[in-house]
Amino acid sequence: MERVIEEIYRTQSRRVLATLIRLLGDFDRAEEALHDAFAAAARTWPVEGLPGNPSAWLVSTGRFKAIDTIRRRARFDASQHHIEDSLYTVDTTEIGDMEPIEDDMLRLIFTCCHPAIPSDAQTAMALREICGLTTEEIAHAFLVPAPTVAQRIVRAKNRIRAANIPYEVPGRDALPQRLDQVLHVIYLVFNEGYSASSGEDVVRADLTAEAIRLARLLLALLPHPDARGLLALMLLQDSRRLARSNEQGSLVLLADQDRSLWDRAKIAEGLALLAEAMRAAEIGAYTVQAAIAAEHARAPTAEETDWQRIAFYYDLLLAAQPSPIVELNRAVAIAMADGPAKGLDLIDAILGRQELTAYHLAHSARADFLRRLGRTEEAIAAYQTALSLCRQEPEQAFLRKWISELAAAPERQ
Repeated sequence: MERVIEEIYRTQSRRVLATLIRLLGDFDRAEEALHDAFAAAARTWPVEGLPGNPSAWLVSTGRFKAIDTIRRRARFDASQHHIEDSLYTVDTTEIGDMEPIEDDMLRLIFTCCHPAIPSDAQTAMALREICGLTTEEIAHAFLVPAPTVAQRIVRAKNRIRAANIPYEVPGRDALPQRLDQVLHVIYLVFNEGYSASSGEDVVRADLTAEAIRLARLLLALLPHPDARGLLALMLLQDSRRLARSNEQGSLVLLADQDRSLWDRAKIAEGLALLAEAMRAAEIGAYTVQAAIAAEHARAPTAEETDWQRIAFYYDLLLAAQPSPIVELNRAVAIAMADGPAKGLDLIDAILGRQELTAYHLAHSARADFLRRLGRTEEAIAAYQTALSLCRQEPEQAFLRKWISELAAAPERQ
């Protein structure tokens, strides 16, 4: 039963938390209720058995634990009486003339992305509350100190509380103004699932599935080309999920994947959505990224991948959305198209500007180029740097494998 509870926590706790936030109206109170509910489950379920709907049981238990906690505290003032009364009701949010939206995760994203909250705090808070990442994991992902991330999250929660920001999906007229940041958060949720920043798994399928589900719901609310492009991107990327690790859980690179394991239904849906998004008057960044993913999906083998076209798409993406991460991905595409020496020059230029120095994938890509150029000692050093920065166990094993193989290479004997 302990393992069952751990799995439910891993896959369902964020949705339970989202509902508790709606019911309790406070992030900190909801997080305390979530922990109380799982503690109760650990005591009750081994004796009484698993309930038919574990998530509903956890929400109900967490809500009443919160009521009990409030009652145990010092005398209620008027506002506390109001809080207690409100915990017994469940409201449905109406959006203009649309049907009620009963999706608490989407409500939570819109709350985290409210314009009153600074954008950096929006992102940190969304990853904390929606993905369940720790402060340290968020700090590592964004290459900033952990105390900075913690302060951003605290300020965001205080802003929500002080401004009485509603926990709701905004009305139809306000949706377009909030779209960019909401899409960005859904994209971050998917990325954390597609390539987990730490832990034992290459992929967190619960997060990739949740991001895709939310993108579908958002697209139904607002049929915008950028939402269509993001959904296309995620479907095309997620189509490769089963091939990204082997039976032992080890990482499998794109070039070595068994393409018969790719999900052809997701590829077909992704390509159809991409074709629609490409017909828009303006092509957004997610659509360009989806076009890159489509090139991989269309290639029958790794050798038949059109890397020149992928490099062209990265040129477009870099012009529209300049960032060192895009530059790094462009360098990899150019290395595949024109040889590792060109890619190495580009990555050395990025690192020479003191950008991505703490990003393990930059050093891993550099190591790969050095290895392909026969510069074994430099490749080992670069792989070791990447290993020191990496926090995901399958990637660490992959990097150790290359270090071991290069160290044992005949030319070094």
